[in-house]
Amino acid sequence: MSGEISIGREEEGVEVGRRVRLPRGAERPIRVYVNGVEQREGSDYRVTAGEQEIVFSRPIVKEGKVGGMRWMAMLLGLFGTYRKNETVDVEYRLRGQVKLVSDAEVQP
Repeated sequence: MSGEISIGREEEGVEVGRRVRLPRGAERPIRVYVNGVEQREGSDYRVTAGEQEIVFSRPIVKEGKVGGMRWMAMLLGLFGTYRKNETVDVEYRLRGQVKLVSDAEVQP
């Protein structure tokens, strides 16, 4: 079960990676949020030399695939899905203007 977080028999999420590529030309200050909570550079993440990407100190977890039976149950309104699904937002400067990447792609 490498890469999965489980609670009992219910799959909670899948570790998708620890890296987010910064947009070309991104300048400091860089602010990083996971699920809307600001992260701290040094303890939660670091920016690589050359400022090309952000590397998190822990894996980012996404919901993973939802099976056919679960989709059917959600369609019928029997229950929803409550799996962990973290989103990463990055605020940075580009030529003096503040920019935001919402739900940035997380890479292994």
